[in-house]
Amino acid sequence: MIDLHTHTTASDGRCTPAELVAHASAAGVTVLSVTDHDTVAACDGVAAACSTAGIEFVTGIEITAVRDEADVHVLGYFLDPRSAPLRAFLSEQREQRVDRVRRIIVKLAGYGLRLDADAILKPALDDPSRSVGRPWVARALVAAGYVTSSNDAFNTWLSRGRPGFIPREGAAPEGVITRIHDAGGLASMAHPGLLGRDAWIAPLAEAGLDAIEAYHTDHTPEDTERYLALAERLALAVSGGSDYHADKSHGAAHPGEVSLPRDAYEALVRRKPVTTPRT
Repeated sequence: MIDLHTHTTASDGRCTPAELVAHASAAGVTVLSVTDHDTVAACDGVAAACSTAGIEFVTGIEITAVRDEADVHVLGYFLDPRSAPLRAFLSEQREQRVDRVRRIIVKLAGYGLRLDADAILKPALDDPSRSVGRPWVARALVAAGYVTSSNDAFNTWLSRGRPGFIPREGAAPEGVITRIHDAGGLASMAHPGLLGRDAWIAPLAEAGLDAIEAYHTDHTPEDTERYLALAERLALAVSGGSDYHADKSHGAAHPGEVSLPRDAYEALVRRKPVTTPRT
């Protein structure tokens, strides 16, 4: 099994790097990438644990871009996690995330839902390499008894059109693709079926997008077939994975639940840049 989309406690996952690899090994995963949101903080830990477990590790990330107030998630693979320009860019992304969460908490307070912003943000403030997001707020809403589950929190308060929603600020997708390339990586559009903006894929391919995530937990078989055909038409590679968070309300139940076929993975590897990343 090849799983190129997983998360840890460095962003909104519930597993530490070691726990993620233990779950992946138990599930039979043979190739694993950690793709935390706007941070590479878990890459070293996951790489070390993969080495011990005999799992091939792929350096990864999931960077959030913004277009027309819609989040466009761009996966980066095979990049250099020590690239100084990339790290500076990601630091800015994470600062914007902290600001957004503070604004969401203030907005929720206006509806009588009072949360402790400092407590929620403390892990990210103590360790700025960690990336905060709305799931942290959702879990706090559950803990405070305002909702029954993270899904309930998003459906009632945190999703677009709900009372606590605050639009994200961030770089354009083309800029994110360039950042990934400058760090020596490949760029793949994450879960395009969730984004629902298929018309954006061809222009992004012209701007340098390398792949699209055809295989994903939230894609139907029809979605997968559509994106495989689109990738072939646009001469793009495909990626895939479980989007595992160890959170029953978010992503797959275990790593490898969605697996990228070996031939698709090998095609992705063949696209690895041969140029030296900017450091």
